[in-house]
Amino acid sequence: MAPQAYRRGGEGLELRWSLVPTALGQALVAVTERGVCAVLLGEDAGALEADLRAEFPRATLQRVDAGRDEFLAPRVRAVAEALSERAGAVPVELIGTAFQQRVWEALMRIPAGETRSYAELADSLGMPRGARAVARACAGNRVAVLVPCHRVIRGDGSLGGYRWGLPRKQALLDSERRGYDAAGKRSA
Repeated sequence: MAPQAYRRGGEGLELRWSLVPTALGQALVAVTERGVCAVLLGEDAGALEADLRAEFPRATLQRVDAGRDEFLAPRVRAVAEALSERAGAVPVELIGTAFQQRVWEALMRIPAGETRSYAELADSLGMPRGARAVARACAGNRVAVLVPCHRVIRGDGSLGGYRWGLPRKQALLDSERRGYDAAGKRSA
């Protein structure tokens, strides 16, 4: 999605969405015709829907129960698999500024089971003083787990922030670390 369309509140977009129960709580998965545009985590389905409506106030939103839709269903399954630690590949539509998209693409290159500090991520983007800007881009990520902002921590090794709560961030990191061996390969 072009940044202008996002700034216009998703005007002209059609989003289909569904709720999926996961080990991390409820996940709201929303898609455009190009891919997943939001994975929101929380406990309250109504609050998740309100968050989606606030993020895309001018888009046409259609709830699809249990992901029963030719386009949405396989993406909901892939997101559920990713949230349950199984490999799941799903197209993602990154919606944000050009800088945010660069940060989010860099996040998707961090191997599962590994972390980077905000400063390390900024440095990898050619912005050695951009740690705060990277942190703001992470905070703006609305595609939980698929854009793994949970893999970014503070320089002192502490968790920092996480849009969906520090307990979920810790659970995701613990889960990934258990699933990978010292060489970075998926353990059996």
